[in-house]
Amino acid sequence: MSASIARVGAVIHKELAEFRRNRLIATTAAVLPVVFLIGPTASILDIKAGALSATLDTRVEYSLFLPLLVPVFVPSIMSAYSVVGEREQGTLEPVLTTPIRRAELLIGKATAIFLPSAALGYVIFGVFVAITQLAASPPVAAAVRHAPQLPAALVFIPLLAAWAIWVGLAISARVSDTRVAQQLSILGSLPPVALAALMQFKVISPTFGLVAALAGGLLAVDCAACLAVARLFDRERLITGTRPGRLNEKET
Repeated sequence: MSASIARVGAVIHKELAEFRRNRLIATTAAVLPVVFLIGPTASILDIKAGALSATLDTRVEYSLFLPLLVPVFVPSIMSAYSVVGEREQGTLEPVLTTPIRRAELLIGKATAIFLPSAALGYVIFGVFVAITQLAASPPVAAAVRHAPQLPAALVFIPLLAAWAIWVGLAISARVSDTRVAQQLSILGSLPPVALAALMQFKVISPTFGLVAALAGGLLAVDCAACLAVARLFDRERLITGTRPGRLNEKET
């Protein structure tokens, strides 16, 4: 067990170092959160104290939804690069030739993406709420503080990040171009966001029971996605670029 933990820890350390060196990922992780923070914050601070209730509710719904895209887009881009990007750089093959198990490698990669992505999502929400409480008019600040979408968003941040990671890893392990992987990864990460949007805009009421049920369902889907990605991860194909069956056919 200790050896397995050590191998996972080594993968996490390697992945974090790789992300820091990659300019595209570093820029995305820095710019996207700022974009999704400035727009909602400006929208909230622009509301006048005497604004109509409907206007206030609409602005609050919009402002609480956009930051929720941070823990979706950031891990989508990072996970999409995680496999195919390393293949292009030539750094994946040496790892795959080591005794590390498939599950250990995937858990290490997923953890290295999940930790900064989820932390970034919570930081963005924390900064947004702090600014609204300090700078917005009292009625507006109270509307944000008591919005039922706020606790729902906080629950879904890690779940959306996990889904985006497994989708990105699955796509990254099957395609041969980083840009294609990133585009498909973002698209594949959107279905749960649509569900979150329905709650954020009160198409469905974000009650405690509904949030708990949906969170539990998404958690189960995330766990199932982990197992599915492990089965898709073909070590020999990633090293040689050929499926084992096709390789045998060529040899015969």
